[in-house]
Amino acid sequence: MSYLDHAASSPLRSVARDAWVEASLIVGNASSVHGSGQAARRLLEESREQVAALLGCESIEVVFTSGGSESINLAVKGLWWSRRSGADTIVLPDGEHHATLDAVGWLQTQGADVAHVLLDGQGRIDPLEFARMLPGVALATALVVNNEVGTVQDAPALAAAAAEASIPLHLDAVGAVGHLPVSFAAWRGGATGSAGLVALSLSGHKFGAPVGIGALVVSRHAALTPVLHGGGQQRGLRSGTPDVAGAAALAAALVEATAELDAERARLEALANRLAAGIVATVPQAEILGDPLERVPGNVHALFPGAAGESLLFLLDQAGISVSTGSACQAGVAEPSHVVMALGRDERAARSVLRFTLGRTSESADVDAVLAVLPDAYARASGSRSAARS
Repeated sequence: MSYLDHAASSPLRSVARDAWVEASLIVGNASSVHGSGQAARRLLEESREQVAALLGCESIEVVFTSGGSESINLAVKGLWWSRRSGADTIVLPDGEHHATLDAVGWLQTQGADVAHVLLDGQGRIDPLEFARMLPGVALATALVVNNEVGTVQDAPALAAAAAEASIPLHLDAVGAVGHLPVSFAAWRGGATGSAGLVALSLSGHKFGAPVGIGALVVSRHAALTPVLHGGGQQRGLRSGTPDVAGAAALAAALVEATAELDAERARLEALANRLAAGIVATVPQAEILGDPLERVPGNVHALFPGAAGESLLFLLDQAGISVSTGSACQAGVAEPSHVVMALGRDERAARSVLRFTLGRTSESADVDAVLAVLPDAYARASGSRSAARS
């Protein structure tokens, strides 16, 4: 089996598993005042401090959540509900993750307006165009790494534009944390108060922590209305009994991922470059999408004209190769990629893409396996009825 879908979920790291098991043996609620509860509380806060140190923020600014979708919803909805009077517009680049798109879509039913920022043909946000839309709006949000085509945005420039316009900004860093250097303080720059970068979301299973644990970094100066109410834990921003074992596992995974960042980046870039070159060589009709240089390590997003992506996925899966047609968060529903359409491609093209994402368990043999079966899979898929219908 060759697993090339790390952007959907990366295999659990042994250090994260061990940290989870050890932490789960602690009996006690971290909110309890007795000795057992305080032992759990100490581990929770130690984990929070580790995560904060690695993300360049204060420990009080780390709010543990169940993952990326919850973090994004808390940020986007919480910032909009805390907006200043008369500001209803959300600045939203095209091609964002559905967690953001759907949260903003729901807010539109509550009275929010949306100002869309176009992407260029490689999935990039123009910081100048982004800045032009900011004055007078309620908030802005943007991906750091596009979850489909892998294009990396200029996060410091987006944050600086938000600070200049005195607008709160949320950055979805789910695809960046554990794969690229991320510093909340550095990206925030000299911003003060509740303007500029004030929230940054991440998800543990994207870098080897268990599924079900994530975090939202929230500036201590941000005005953010909570989505969950109850015991008032975590500055009152996320009520509920803290997942101490999950927090310990996330911290352990992030420590290891950060330590190997440079070496893994070089290794994965080499593998991805060989895969991309091999795809084009073996299937000359194919095209690699996204920014060729400013992209997250390990991402290869390919357009296969005339072939339905779901047919290709099925044929590769039959050969023991796991890939995806785009985001794994659409409950298995085959639909055209909104990201590819945001690049200016038509619906036919948006149904003819595959996303290959390599990670720490990927090896040269995985690339060889793909290239060995891809030409035949493409020949079969490009003649399929589903391709003809698209």
